[in-house]
Amino acid sequence: MDRLEAFEKMLREIREQAEREKEQMDLLKAAGKEKSATYRQYFGNRLLLKMMLDRYRAYGLLD
Repeated sequence: MDRLEAFEKMLREIREQAEREKEQMDLLKAAGKEKSATYRQYFGNRLLLKMMLDRYRAYGLLD
């Protein structure tokens, strides 16, 4: 696997993980569990993933 393929695979996985965690957060929020450890962990993960995607955008790697 070359670097571009590896990057594309990683990017796809990051986007999929971000979407899965958003769905889980929405479920927890609907159940009134915004203060739970699980919700906060998902929130922290989403911040990290967003920061990574923003950095890729800054370097022109994403639209």
